[in-house]
Amino acid sequence: MDSVNKSKKERLKELIGMDDRPVMLFVIPLMGFAIPLLFFDVSLANGLMAYLPHALIATSYSVIYWFTVRTIILYFRKKFPRYKQTGKRIIYSFLVIAPVYAFANFALKQLHNRLHIAEEPNVTDWDYNVVSILLILLVWAIYESVWLYTRWKASIIEQEKLRREYVQSQLEGLRSQVNPHFLFNSLNTLTWLISEDSDKAVKFVQKLSKVYRYVLEIRDKQLVTLEEELTFLQAYEFLIKERFGDNLKVSVEVPQAFHAQLIIPLSLQMLFENATKHNIISEQKPLEITLWVEDQRLLVRNNLQRKAQSMPSTEVGLENIRHRYSFYTQKEVEILETETYFLVTLPLISKAILVPHQQDQQNQ
Repeated sequence: MDSVNKSKKERLKELIGMDDRPVMLFVIPLMGFAIPLLFFDVSLANGLMAYLPHALIATSYSVIYWFTVRTIILYFRKKFPRYKQTGKRIIYSFLVIAPVYAFANFALKQLHNRLHIAEEPNVTDWDYNVVSILLILLVWAIYESVWLYTRWKASIIEQEKLRREYVQSQLEGLRSQVNPHFLFNSLNTLTWLISEDSDKAVKFVQKLSKVYRYVLEIRDKQLVTLEEELTFLQAYEFLIKERFGDNLKVSVEVPQAFHAQLIIPLSLQMLFENATKHNIISEQKPLEITLWVEDQRLLVRNNLQRKAQSMPSTEVGLENIRHRYSFYTQKEVEILETETYFLVTLPLISKAILVPHQQDQQNQ
């Protein structure tokens, strides 16, 4: 039975947008006490006990109006729950509240007269109606404001969740890019090494294992340290150099002070893969890739010597990195292509600037 009651309370809270009991316990007595002072020229000059009957009457009116409006609002929220139905919900609520108010006001007036409760001096029926309508509008505004704010907040959270899932899917896409083609080329190289140089073949297998272990280790990470990515890059560089030999030259000039900075995982692998895929690599035209840090950014540059029939791009790579970086920093991934070189600038992310949920993701 407790679980049933609890679920009803949770559903009611979700429908309202908050637990409104503390609000009612505070606001209704406050309105009941303040209304005679603000609208009916009743004074506290004769003491609190003389003022109390007026406050109790105003409080009783407030309770009845509040719960009437609340019931009608909740009924139409159940009937028209979607955001697009907001206009319809408000119109229907108004069409019901208006006659219900007229009936409630008439009944309260009759009760007022039968109990022979003294009316406030110099107060007309018009005054009563104006105050009652203002009271109803206040209650209506409170519930609608909370409802709209709650829905807006939920939509922001949902957008953030979808964006995070999209970023995760982008990373999964990049991981899948590492697997098939790279593995095929690596196995071909390994086949050749086994017959030519068994010691180098063993080292090649160790490096290949290190590369794929890294891919598995970062499966649940959105960010890694630059040191981790550079360590992975050393293993990856060893593997691709077995294909290209001295025709591929790599220079890494990253001071130790920047190794603790964060970077998007596999971003350097993707840049290296793009460079080797789209450029001529030969003894006459060696490919040179240089990495260095400048102004809290990691720069990756290669000389440009495009193949006559370059392999078509999947458009996953650079756009993938851009989307994933946009989740963690407002600094953009910059791309510059000239007649002689291709340059990509990656922002280095400090852990200190991450919000808590981003830190949690990075630490997973």
